[in-house]
Amino acid sequence: MRHGKKNNHLSRTHSHRTAMLSNMASSLILSKRIETTVAKAKELRKYVEPLLTRAKDDSYQNRRVVFSYLQNKETMKELFNVVSDKISNRPGGYTRIIKLGNRLGDNAETCIIELVDFNETMLTAVDEQKATRTRRGRRGGRKADETVAAAPVAEARTEDAPAVEAAPEAAADDLALIEGVGPKIAEVLVNAGVTTFAQVADMTPEAIKEILDNAGSQFASHTPETWPQQAALARDGKFDELKTLQDELNGGRPS
Repeated sequence: MRHGKKNNHLSRTHSHRTAMLSNMASSLILSKRIETTVAKAKELRKYVEPLLTRAKDDSYQNRRVVFSYLQNKETMKELFNVVSDKISNRPGGYTRIIKLGNRLGDNAETCIIELVDFNETMLTAVDEQKATRTRRGRRGGRKADETVAAAPVAEARTEDAPAVEAAPEAAADDLALIEGVGPKIAEVLVNAGVTTFAQVADMTPEAIKEILDNAGSQFASHTPETWPQQAALARDGKFDELKTLQDELNGGRPS
C-alpha cells in the first residue's frame, strides 16, 4: 500500500528517477519550456522550484547546493545570471503547466511546463488586462463629482501672482528590457543615477562594470559588453532590431 507516500516514483528506481528529474530541470532552465507528461511535470515542479528559490540569493553555499542537483555548468550560468534576475520579484510559483491532451500510443496525458516569467505573450496579455481594468468606488456619487468640479476653482491663481510651471521630469525607462540586466541590476543602475536607455547607451562597459562591482560580489559575474548597444537601439525605438540582436546573444553576452 502507498499510505502517506506523496511522491510519484514514475516506475523508476531512485537513481534513475533522480537522474531523469535533474536532466529535465536542466532542459527547463535552458529552454524555458519543455513538453512532457503531466505526471513527470508535477514531479519536476516539486524538484525544480526549490532550486529556483535558492538561485534568487546568489551565494557560494546556494551554488554548491544547486549544483549538487543539476550537475551542469551551463545550466548553472543560465540559472544564476539570467533566470534569477527574471524571477527576483516573484515569491513562488515559477512554473506553469499547460495540458495538451492525450498522446497516441500509450494515451498518456501530455502537457507543457514552462517558466512563467519567460512567456512574453501571456505577460503582455496580463499587463493589458490590468491597464484596461478600472475600479469604481461605492462612496463616490454626487459629492465626489462636486469635488472634481470645484477643483479648477481652487487652482485658479490671482492676477498678481506669476504663473509658475513645473518642468516635466524625464520618464525613466524599463532597463530590464536589456538582455542580461533584469530587475535586480536595473535597481542597482537606478540607484546609481542611471535611469534611461540614453544614459546606458552613452556609457562604456567598463563604467557599467564598475557600478556592478561597487554594488556587491553577487553582480561580479555579469558582463555588460553588449548593454550600451542594446540600449542605443531601445533609445532609438528600434525594438525589432533589438529583438534580432537579443536572439543572437546568450544571457546578454555574445554567443
